[in-house]
Amino acid sequence: MEMLTGFGLATAAGLNAYIPLLALGLLSRFTDLVTLPHGWAWLENGWVMTIVAVLLVVEVIADKIPALDSINDTIQTFVRPTAGGIVFGSGTAAETAAVADPGAFAQSGQWIPIAIGVVTALVVSLTKSAVRPAANVATAGVAAPVLSTVEDATSVGLVFIAILIPVLVLVVLLALAYGAFRLWRWRRRRQAARADA
Repeated sequence: MEMLTGFGLATAAGLNAYIPLLALGLLSRFTDLVTLPHGWAWLENGWVMTIVAVLLVVEVIADKIPALDSINDTIQTFVRPTAGGIVFGSGTAAETAAVADPGAFAQSGQWIPIAIGVVTALVVSLTKSAVRPAANVATAGVAAPVLSTVEDATSVGLVFIAILIPVLVLVVLLALAYGAFRLWRWRRRRQAARADA
């Protein structure tokens, strides 16, 4: 279960770096849904949560403006994997509603869950960065705010699924992979049609 929690949180970070960071901090500080271990308790610090909340607002606005969203994606390519490593590491080491006693995975070599989180968030972020410009060109920028809103909602949903019902993370990850594959195929067909014309 802790692996699924970590994958869900890292995938959420690949879509929006700040949503899972802020959610873990808020849930740990104000609810009993998450109890972060001592090494990750800084996530629930008031200053840290304020800074993350400000960065989240900037990210949400920038990601909805065509052209600016591509620049934002380039910058966030460095931020999202870092956030993915943090939330995977802290999520697998945390006591959550679904994981009452984090196992040896989270505690045996802290770098392993962090590395898995970095890679997971990076793959999701790179996929997002590849799909978004094509969608912007195909729709003259109309898709940017819609896709961004869907990504943000998916990130929020993944955080809560990862914490409350980690088994559903598999379903969401498969759906996201299928959606990315369909977009990729659509883009390839469109490029082939242009080449033939």
